[in-house]
Amino acid sequence: MSPREVRSDAAPKAIGPYSQAVIASCAKLVFTAGQLGIDAGTGALVEGGIEAQTRRAVENLRAVLESAGSGLDRVVKTTVFLADMNDFAKMNAVYGSFFSGPAPARSAVEVRRLPKDALVEIECVAEIPS
Repeated sequence: MSPREVRSDAAPKAIGPYSQAVIASCAKLVFTAGQLGIDAGTGALVEGGIEAQTRRAVENLRAVLESAGSGLDRVVKTTVFLADMNDFAKMNAVYGSFFSGPAPARSAVEVRRLPKDALVEIECVAEIPS
């Protein structure tokens, strides 16, 4: 079976040649694109700094995962891209409020610049229940 694209109107539309997420049917996994702290209704980054952008990025991930038949409770791996590693502790506090039980494996890296000059971008891999 071919990979299946996932689209959610509750998360910002892709702004380039990529999908919000793709389901790998043979593996029962969904691989999301990175989500920024963008309000899906306005297309603008949310105000309020790293905490607000992290919260919105994870909420956008949740919307995409739910459209794929999954959820934050099924996430097995995330990658967090930060414009400034000095924001790690603030991002981590907000991020941690979304995950309970065994937390997903995670990598966090500082990058020179993110689309729209965002402060954070988060992508994930999650299971899709049978």
